[in-house]
Amino acid sequence: MDTLFSILHVVSAVFIVGPMAILPMTAMRAVRAGNGAQVAVLAKSTYLMSLLSLLVVVFGFGVMGMSDPKYDLSVTTPWVLWSIVLYLVALGISLFVVVPTMRKAAEALQANEGSAVAAAPVKYPAIAAGSGVVALLLVAVTVLMVWKP
Repeated sequence: MDTLFSILHVVSAVFIVGPMAILPMTAMRAVRAGNGAQVAVLAKSTYLMSLLSLLVVVFGFGVMGMSDPKYDLSVTTPWVLWSIVLYLVALGISLFVVVPTMRKAAEALQANEGSAVAAAPVKYPAIAAGSGVVALLLVAVTVLMVWKP
């Protein structure tokens, strides 16, 4: 059973957290192109993937709960705790900064009939900064999961 949870944890991290980090970068391309409809779809997809990423945490707790007692893993194990904190910060930035900014960019683009000039200067840097920080935080979580200092 622990092998199953390990597989679910890793697979969900790849196929859910990966898109959570990459979709906003695709949205930036759509903002530059002035495609408001695509930005709106990518905002919904990023929101959905961000919420689904909680499954990775659930499977991770399953793996931790089934781990060999000799590893003495708990939520207070430093690398586990830091992973949780960094993930929660990344999730918060994604849900409360990146996705709303993508939605505003989509609305601005759709209101101006696809003119990238209207939305790009204001929204593009916020999407870029927010998604960049999210990606770096998720890389840090991955390093902690592999390195286990």
